[in-house]
Amino acid sequence: MQTLYEALRRITTEHGERPFLSVPPRVGRPYLPDGAEITFAEVLGAVDALAAAWAAAGWGPGHRVALALDNHPAHVMHFLALNRLGVSQVPVNPYYLKHEMAYLLDHSEADAAVSLPWNRDKITEVSDIPVVGWDDTSTPDQFTPPPAPRPAQKATPDLSTEIALIYTSGTTSRPKGAIIDNDYAFAVGRVYAEHGGALTVRDGVERIFIPLPYFHVNAGINTIAMALLKGVCLIVPDRFHAETWWDDLAATRATAIHYLGIIPPVLMKAPPSPRDRDHGLRYGLGAGLDPAIHRAFEERFNLPMVEVWGMTETGRFLADCHAPRQIDTRAFGRPLPDHLLARVVDEQGAEVPRGTAGELVVRAPGPDPRQGFFKGYLKNEAATAEAWRDGWFHTGDVVMQADDGMLMFVERAKNIIRRSGENISAAEVENALIDCPAVGAVAVIAVPDAMRDEEVFAAIVPAPGHKPGLATAEAVLAFARDRLAYYKLPGWIVFRDSLPVTGTQKVQKHRLYPDGVDPCADPAALDLREAKANIRKARA
Repeated sequence: MQTLYEALRRITTEHGERPFLSVPPRVGRPYLPDGAEITFAEVLGAVDALAAAWAAAGWGPGHRVALALDNHPAHVMHFLALNRLGVSQVPVNPYYLKHEMAYLLDHSEADAAVSLPWNRDKITEVSDIPVVGWDDTSTPDQFTPPPAPRPAQKATPDLSTEIALIYTSGTTSRPKGAIIDNDYAFAVGRVYAEHGGALTVRDGVERIFIPLPYFHVNAGINTIAMALLKGVCLIVPDRFHAETWWDDLAATRATAIHYLGIIPPVLMKAPPSPRDRDHGLRYGLGAGLDPAIHRAFEERFNLPMVEVWGMTETGRFLADCHAPRQIDTRAFGRPLPDHLLARVVDEQGAEVPRGTAGELVVRAPGPDPRQGFFKGYLKNEAATAEAWRDGWFHTGDVVMQADDGMLMFVERAKNIIRRSGENISAAEVENALIDCPAVGAVAVIAVPDAMRDEEVFAAIVPAPGHKPGLATAEAVLAFARDRLAYYKLPGWIVFRDSLPVTGTQKVQKHRLYPDGVDPCADPAALDLREAKANIRKARA
């Protein structure tokens, strides 16, 4: 097989009448409020009709189409129709602000867009590309795309054909467009299908509930590819809804879930219920589950939650899915000799001893280290070369490797605060502060400090019943002083009504303050460095 479309045709011959896409019902949702379930055969029919329409309008290799279809099944149908023709999709994050949307559409050189009604203006306000609407009255056989802006390239879609341009989150700079091809999709699909252990996927049986957006690779590329290899059903709500979580799982007969780190704590806060174990789930797959609640979560809900590691650029992921799983740590699996090699290196690229923190670097086995990875960053050869220096992809993640080969996450290198020669994990500080009763949400960053190089700066959303101000800041400091070494305590605290987040609720730290703005100059920022020094003196 050379394309995902060919995989769809093959799997339909085996599982044509089985469900491929499922949407749980949700009253008030602007699309499919009654839900939907669509078989592989039905998807193939829709994809063929859409592909015929795109082809008749002259679309083919060398073209890109933006998809602003949220988590509607039409996203998958258009994606696979474009894949058949060799057209690349540019999935649109509907949460983008105007300048972010303008950047994505301009940088990607998208030639047209397909949009749900409520996303249309977000595109037309910042771009003059043609936009075709789609709603619940739209049908594939009546779809009329705009004429292609130029002739398609003379090429037959194959493994090397670009199928998507996925933009990274851009935590410290402009998002980079990662070029994804069919080979990438098959590589990650096979890894998911072959991990085994707690992640064993049964052919034609699993129904995987994925409350994640199609504009990310997890739902939008990786799991679609696996489903096309294994004949399983993907259940995709519009987003995570805590209040209807168990109802949605029951209504869709889910056998597995994908999660983000924010989901388990929310579920744990709910009062115990007989429904906690009244489900058909076999596994959860995700990242960011705090080891402090990992075991308690699994015991309460009788559900193995498998921590994995992966990136947009790598596709393939590592997973702590084989017994004995190390759920009391931040373990995320061992290197995969047949799929994904991994090393832990220092700043010079030399491998560090086991048990020593360093940067995780990965590559494909065999003669081509980039096989199955992203093809590069669009219009950014320098960044691509920098990421691939020495023949290994540099992830920017700080990890440690145990003697048995298990890899454990420490922190993103860019989220390390360097204060007076000490390396401080922003995640460690956040995990300590979030347990404070006065803290509803928190994001920790580094800020410049004339004496100490950098200082710890915490942006905090107060918990209900707690007022922003010096008294609450001092209460936070008093709470954390017994949980963190003094130098890890916040030297600055600012209170916010909310934190900037992505559509998947990932905090965007780079949006706390504009580029070039010193957070310490914020009139609302509270300087706690003297109080922090007093704690040091008291401990001396």
